[in-house]
Amino acid sequence: MRTRYRMERRALLTGGTALALTAVAGARVPLAQTLDKVSFQTNWRAQAEHGGYYQAVAAGIYRRHGIECEIRMGGPQQNPAQLLLAGRVDFIMSNGFQALNYVREGLPFLTVGAIMQKDPQVLMTHEGNGINSFEDMKGRPILIGASGRVTYWPFLKAKFGFTDEQIRPYTFNVGPFLADRMAIQQGFISSEPFAAQQAGARPRVFLIADAGYQNYQTTIDVSQRMVNEKKDLVQRFVNATIEGWSAYMKGQDVAGANAAIKRDNPEMDDAKIAYAVQVMNQAGIVASGDALTMGIGAMTEARWKSFYEGMRDVGRYPAGLDYAKAYSLEFVNKRVGLA
Repeated sequence: MRTRYRMERRALLTGGTALALTAVAGARVPLAQTLDKVSFQTNWRAQAEHGGYYQAVAAGIYRRHGIECEIRMGGPQQNPAQLLLAGRVDFIMSNGFQALNYVREGLPFLTVGAIMQKDPQVLMTHEGNGINSFEDMKGRPILIGASGRVTYWPFLKAKFGFTDEQIRPYTFNVGPFLADRMAIQQGFISSEPFAAQQAGARPRVFLIADAGYQNYQTTIDVSQRMVNEKKDLVQRFVNATIEGWSAYMKGQDVAGANAAIKRDNPEMDDAKIAYAVQVMNQAGIVASGDALTMGIGAMTEARWKSFYEGMRDVGRYPAGLDYAKAYSLEFVNKRVGLA
């Protein structure tokens, strides 16, 4: 089922002619000049959670930055990180864990921007059943998928005293959740709660990021070689992407982007897209924290350090890992899109 793979995708290990132009933040390139062609691989089928990239294409933002961007839609049989490592794509959508994996494996790839300041992963239960906090979930059965067990679950164990004995297999549909008013299951804030609502439930949602889980999501990953050899192109791609996300989250002329999302993924409809954008805005998934002052895509050394140390302390990564190699702050924190 679609939901099955959708929830697993975050944990997957997980070109062109140069323009004669000096790179500056937010630079616009005349359309008459040759466009640099790049490919961007998403981590799943088209959806509102990818909206900023589609907006940058549909609204001509990439082209104004001298780029012809091909969005390649992900799916259950694709591993974006493997495609990047093999040189089959220029940029991929990923997450903080993948960036640290590059370092652990000695691979010359890194993250150059983080679109989602908050990981959209949630635990959800039913309103009115007495489960009102993460603390109330201690000792209770929780439906968790395989990827969650190696990403956010160690954080929950350390933070709230959860144990592996609480884990129950996640069936990747809301059926068991609907059948049990005491059920607790994983989900994304922009997806599973909507499905539960459509089935008549009243889900209560707990965003793990709001409990201190610091994983960056929907990151932009690229090879170190491309950063070294085409720095101007990487900067223009990041700037254009940020502008696309800024417009999309504000709902500025997004009809073209949404039409492209629905074209690529017929499972999407206007109601699903509208719900996802609404809750992402309400929860500050894209625009919160550092992004409010430094612009969408913002990252900081302090946050990366905290994320690595937290995952190191729960045994996810070894001590002494040179986590600073996982990312570059050179291309973000420039207040692009804030005006």
